[in-house]
This record gives sequence, C-alpha cells and structure tokens, in this order.
Amino acid sequence: MTTPRVAYFCMEYGLSPELAIYSGGLGVLAGDTLKSAGDLGLPVTGIGILWSEGYTRQTLCNGQPVDSYPPTRRDALEPVDAAMAVTIEGERVALRAFRVTRYTTADLFLLEPVEDRHRWITRRLYGGDARDRVAQEIVLGVGGVRLLRALGREVDVYHFNEGHAVFAGHELIREHRARGATFEQAWRRARDQIVFTTHTPVPAGNEVHAIDLLERMGATLGLSRDELGQIGGDPYGMTVAGLRLARAANAVAKLHAQTARDMWRGVSNAAPIDAITNGVHPGTWQDPDIRDAAARRDTDALWAAHVARKRELLAEIERRTGVALDPNGLVAGFARRAATYKRADLAFGDPERLERLFARGLQLVYAGKAHPRDLDGKRMVARVVEAAQRWPRNVVFLENYDMQLGALLTRGCDVWLNNPRRPLEASGTSGMKAAMNGVLNCSILDGWWPEGCRHGETGWKVEADHTGAVDEAERDRRDRDALYRVLEEEVLPAYADRARWLGMMAASIDMAAQFSSDRMVRDYYARLYRPAAAAPRAGASPVECRQQA
Repeated sequence: MTTPRVAYFCMEYGLSPELAIYSGGLGVLAGDTLKSAGDLGLPVTGIGILWSEGYTRQTLCNGQPVDSYPPTRRDALEPVDAAMAVTIEGERVALRAFRVTRYTTADLFLLEPVEDRHRWITRRLYGGDARDRVAQEIVLGVGGVRLLRALGREVDVYHFNEGHAVFAGHELIREHRARGATFEQAWRRARDQIVFTTHTPVPAGNEVHAIDLLERMGATLGLSRDELGQIGGDPYGMTVAGLRLARAANAVAKLHAQTARDMWRGVSNAAPIDAITNGVHPGTWQDPDIRDAAARRDTDALWAAHVARKRELLAEIERRTGVALDPNGLVAGFARRAATYKRADLAFGDPERLERLFARGLQLVYAGKAHPRDLDGKRMVARVVEAAQRWPRNVVFLENYDMQLGALLTRGCDVWLNNPRRPLEASGTSGMKAAMNGVLNCSILDGWWPEGCRHGETGWKVEADHTGAVDEAERDRRDRDALYRVLEEEVLPAYADRARWLGMMAASIDMAAQFSSDRMVRDYYARLYRPAAAAPRAGASPVECRQQA
C-alpha cells in the first residue's frame, strides 16, 4: 500500500517565535506535526493563513494585560506561482500563497488575499467577529483546496485540525457534484477522504454560526439550507460538521476521547472518535545536553545540564522583572493560555498555607496570555500579577508568553504545575515538553497526564475527593488543598533528596519518549489516515494513573 498523501489544514502554526502566526497549543501542535512529518519523510502538506498581524503581543500596564499587534515577519516566506480565488459576500477575492522556507522540511503554504482591500479577512488571528471568522475559514478551507489544485498536488487524505477548515469539505462536495454526483454521493466520496481532530472539551469553544450568515458570506458552495443542516445542524456547528464530514476522527488524549464521545454522543452520522494522544517535537523542545545525559544514564551530567538550564531561566527572570530567585530553591512553573478553567490563580486562595510553602523554598513562576477579548482571563492574569507584587521573592509573572519563553520554562523549572478543572484540559502539551527535560509534573489527572503519571516516580498526581461538592468554589477549594498537600508532603521532601530527585528526572525523560510528535504522526498514519474500509473503531477508556507500589 502506498503512503497516503495528506493535506493538513490548521488556522495557526507555531513553528518559531519569529513567525508569530500562532496563539498557543493548537498552533504549536500543528507546527510540531509538520516538523515530525518532515523529519520522517512523510508526504504531508500544511495549509494555513498568512496573518498580517498574527496574534497579540501581550504586555502589562499597571498590572493589567494590554494587547498590541506587530506586523508578521516575512523573511521566512517565498511566493508560490499559483493563482486561485474564493467568493466572499458575492465578491471575488483573489488569493496568493507563500511557502514557509524554514523550521520544517515539510511543505507549509500560507494564504492571503492579493488585494489590500481584502486584507481585512486575514488581518489578525482570532480577531474580529463572526463575519470575519467565516471569511477567514472560507480562505483556509475553500482556498486551501483550490491552492492544492493550482499546485497540481494529489491528495489522498484531508486532515482538518479543528473545525476551522470544514468549508474544505463543502468544496470537495461541490467538486464531486460538478462531476455529476448527487449530494449524498458527493458527501460520501468527500467523507472517504476527510479525517478530523477535535480539541476543545469546552462547549463554548466549539464554533457555531447561523446558516443565514454562511449563505451571506458564500460558505455554502451550492449546498441548500437542508443540506447544510444535514452536515452541521441549524445553527451550523463547525465541530458537528467536522464529525459528519469525516470518516474518522480523533481526540487528543485517552481521557479527552471519552469526554468528546460523551459530548457528541447525540450527533447522528458522526465519525467514530479514536484517541490519538498529542506529542511534541523533541528536536524543538528537548534540551540537547539533557537528552545526551539521559541517553548515557549519567546522573551527574543530567544534574549539571538541569542546573545550567535553571540558571539561564533565572537570569532571564531577573532581566525581565528584576527579581533574583534563589537557585537552590524549588522553582515551580505554570505557563499556558490564560483561560479561566486552567485556574492559574488557584494556589493563592489560602495565603497562610502558601506562605508556609514559601518558607520551605517554594518559588512560583507564571506566564500566559489571555485572548484579547477574554476579560475573565485578563482578570485572572491581573490576580497573578497582584500575587507577584504581594510576594515578590516567591512569585513572578513573565509577560508576553511565546515559544521562546516556553522553551526556557519547560527546560529550566524543577516542577511543572497544572491544575485545570477536570476534564476540561484536552491534552496539555506543555507538560510533555517539561517531562522530556526532566521537569517533574505535579498535575490534576487531566489531559495526557493520566497516561504518563506514575505517582512518586515520573511526577505526582493532584487528586481531591469531590463527593458532595455542590459548587465550583468548593471543588476549587478541595483541589487547592490537594495541591498544597502534595507540595508539602511529597514534592518538597523529594527535592531535598538529590538521589531520589535525579531518579525521578530520569524516569520522567524515559516516560516522555512516548509523547513525541514522531509517535503521534506515526499513529495518524497507522490509525487515522488508513483507507475508509480500515478506519479504526473508538478507543478504550483512559489508562489510570498508577500509584507507585
């Protein structure tokens, strides 16, 4: 059997901080996917959008997050000789494409309108309103398929990474109908070529649009209202459409697959949702000295490499904030998108107990961006900043979180904290990056962590009894108590035992090998990209965290 040729569609790609067309985990995952596909020599072509301003640069002013939007650098782009167009609001929008020339050997093409008057469409990643979003998704999905045709690229599988690309399915149906197929035949033929990855287990994060808007914008491509309803429902759900347009789908961790199946159980004609756990690109995220020391089983070299990375991080913290953290104290990192369900401020709820941890050497380092319109997320960032002002020797906040800062943190911290409201963390790839550098995870059993946690060996689980917890505040209190207890009784004592800590670092690095994007891409080929007749059945329940014997 020949290796399937894959077109991978995503709204954002995190390849390098120099090319700031990503907002967070979704984009970095897409970037790592292409890097691994290139490393493995697999025929994957990436399709995305060239954002004029990319995502926000988020800094602090009087303790509050403030957004600015520098123009996207174009020095790693070369124009492609291909002409295509889409129709948006009844007007022809000519598109051009650029190939990314660095960061990955896999091809990645980015689309933008040719004329300045149409650049409102691709001005800003996740900016604007529903009109802007649908226009952007027409460019990505419909424009992406037409780019592949203009380039003469044969495609066996169209992989939609999240629902943003589902209008590519409309375009494939349109093509089949133009060749004489009925709607049902065209849908079936398109479905045989499409696979779909769903990410967000938060209902509000799954995009929905009025069919009137799709008709007005030109996203229907000849589909009637009834046909649109059969695909995405009315109103039109992009995730629902992705599941109905695809022959196979995957969630991004075993626990997430269980959650996603429960969420979408009522969707008829949906693709089965398998569990293909995310991975991260070792060449990007694992420090070479740490990799080398771990491979040689040299604990002295491993500790020396860790101390060097930790000092680099502390030097950068001091340069940015003026705060000199203690290199001998335990540095716990918390860096991720500033969404409220991730609870960046959870640890600050009991100041007296927290101060006892500070007295034993705990130091907390935070970073994260809130979506520019997420006022609750911004208020949470402000609360972290207030904590840094209250405890300046033990808490720091680093503004404008990006890939460069992410690499420093996941290499230089001692412990990686994660305390979302379970089961709202689909995967949590920052913890994988930390783990492959010997930074020990201390986490709620959510996302990927139930698959990687061997409590007291590769890291620690934070687990509270929520029986009888009647509201969110009570669940938060119980999770906070569980976090304090693990830090007090297990993490800090282990840090004081160098031999034990080094053993856990080595075990973490060994465990993290299964969470590489190379493994993930191989899983895509083995289980998601196979012909329709061999499509996988839904996976099993998640592996439970095993208590160390």
